[in-house]
Amino acid sequence: MPCTCGNWRRWIRPLVATVYLVGLLVAVPLCVWELQKLEVGVHTKAWFIAGIFLLMTIPISLWGILQHLVHYTQPELQKPIIRILWMVPIYSLDSWIALKYPNIAIYVDTCRECYEAYVIYNFMVFLSNYLTNRYPNLVLIIEAKDQQRHLPPLCCCPPWAMGEVLLFRCKLGVLQYTVVRPFTTITALICELIGVYDEGNFSFKNAWTYLVFINNISQLFAMYCLVLFYKVLREELNPIRPVGKFLCVKMVVFVSFW
Repeated sequence: MPCTCGNWRRWIRPLVATVYLVGLLVAVPLCVWELQKLEVGVHTKAWFIAGIFLLMTIPISLWGILQHLVHYTQPELQKPIIRILWMVPIYSLDSWIALKYPNIAIYVDTCRECYEAYVIYNFMVFLSNYLTNRYPNLVLIIEAKDQQRHLPPLCCCPPWAMGEVLLFRCKLGVLQYTVVRPFTTITALICELIGVYDEGNFSFKNAWTYLVFINNISQLFAMYCLVLFYKVLREELNPIRPVGKFLCVKMVVFVSFW
C-alpha cells in the first residue's frame, strides 16, 4: 500500500482546520463555564477578551505558516519567514496565560522574550538571504557606493568602511541582541526566584531597573544596525518592502510589552 505521507500538502490544511474547530468547540464552553464560576471582575473580563483574540490570532497565523509550508519553493527566504510568523501565536498565547496565571507570568515571559531575540535574528537572516540570492557580488556593490556615515546619535563616530566591514558589523550588531536578550531574561528569572527582581518598579535597589536598561541599550543598537543596513541597501531591498514588515514585528513587541 503506497504511503500517503508524501501528499501531506493535500491534507494538512483540512486537518489543521478540523483540529482548530474541535479545539474551539471545547475551549469556548470552558471559558464560559469559567466566567460563570468566578465573580466577573475587570481581570476576568480582560482574560476572556484576550481569549477571544487568541482564538482569532492562532488560525490566521497558522494559515499563513501552512501556506508557506505547502508552497515551499524558496527555502532560504521562507524558513526565516515561518519562524517570524510563529511570533504572533507565541506572543498571544503568552499574554493569555500570563493574564490567567499571573504567578507564572515570569516563566512564560522568559520563553517569549527569548523568541523575540530569535525573531530579530531571523529578520536579519531574511534580508541577508534575499540580498545574497539576488546579488551574489553584494560586497562589491556596497564597496561601489558612497561612504555611509553613522546616523544620530552616533554621527560623531568614525564611519564603518563600505563593503565587508560594514556588512559584518551590521550583522554583528543585530546578533549581539540575540545573545544579550536571552542572558538578561534568564537573569531576570533567577532574580525573581530569589526575590530581587521587583518588576515594574524603577529603583536602583532591584534587578529589574538594570536589566531593562541593558535590554533597551542592546535592542536600540540592534535597531540602529538594521536601519543603517537598510539605508545602505535601500535600493536593493525595496522590492521586498522591509520597512513595513519590520514595523509589524516591532509593533507586536511594543504592544504586548506595554
